[in-house]
Amino acid sequence: MDELTKGNDDLAVWVKNNSGFFHATTDQETQLAFAQVVGLVADQAPRMRIGAMEEFLAGADPWLIAKAMTTGATVVTQEVLDLKTKRKFIIPNVCQELNVPFLNTFELLHRLEAKFVLPN
Repeated sequence: MDELTKGNDDLAVWVKNNSGFFHATTDQETQLAFAQVVGLVADQAPRMRIGAMEEFLAGADPWLIAKAMTTGATVVTQEVLDLKTKRKFIIPNVCQELNVPFLNTFELLHRLEAKFVLPN
């Protein structure tokens, strides 16, 4: 939520008007899960580009993963699993390491059997 409200667009306005839609991250379970995410990232940081850990931990991604760990949710991302990457931490890699389910937006739309129909 915090990351989305930093913008100056319709999405930021919607988020501000619908803050109850977002889950809190201050609960003990999420904090403990976040610590697991931080531990994993810290263990892998020596193999990554300098600053990659700080960049990843400064954003919302680790919190999304931590919340998914506590709720059994699936993380939806457009990032692609790439176990060879050394430049930055990416959601699918971290999710896979922590056994958190993830999929991309198109897979989600397929599973939901979403249909986009133009009016006549």
